[in-house]
Amino acid sequence: MIEKLSERVKTPCPEDKIEFFSDGNSDYTSVLPKYFAESRMNYGQLIKIRERGRVVDKERRVIYGKPSPEDIETTDVENFNGILRERVGRLVRKTKCFSKLRPRLECSIELFQFYWNFMNEFKKGKAPAMMEELTDHVWTWHEFLTWHPSV
Repeated sequence: MIEKLSERVKTPCPEDKIEFFSDGNSDYTSVLPKYFAESRMNYGQLIKIRERGRVVDKERRVIYGKPSPEDIETTDVENFNGILRERVGRLVRKTKCFSKLRPRLECSIELFQFYWNFMNEFKKGKAPAMMEELTDHVWTWHEFLTWHPSV
């Protein structure tokens, strides 16, 4: 996943660092430096402190770079994970529509990602891909299903 991300994003530089925020999972601290130089990223962790199953406090840790502590938050990714589980049945925890083959799961997630970025209108009638200047219009299912890349 991080490898795909590193291929798709603009190469960060010391003046324009890439930012990562995650939970307390220590895997990210060893994986991120393999793909991004520590001097080119800001990485912070948000650790939720729970009592009896309820979040009572949040601890913010700066791991790499100098992210602003008040910016260290995971609500956006948690929200998107909830939307994925809600809209891609294969990701629901106890479901009958699970994927027997990993490539099928990957295809269903990629299809949803295309829909979310190119077809789903957000602010001011724009899809996220329009805001990133990847397209000039909101795509339709007909366009998607009949599109042929020019080679």
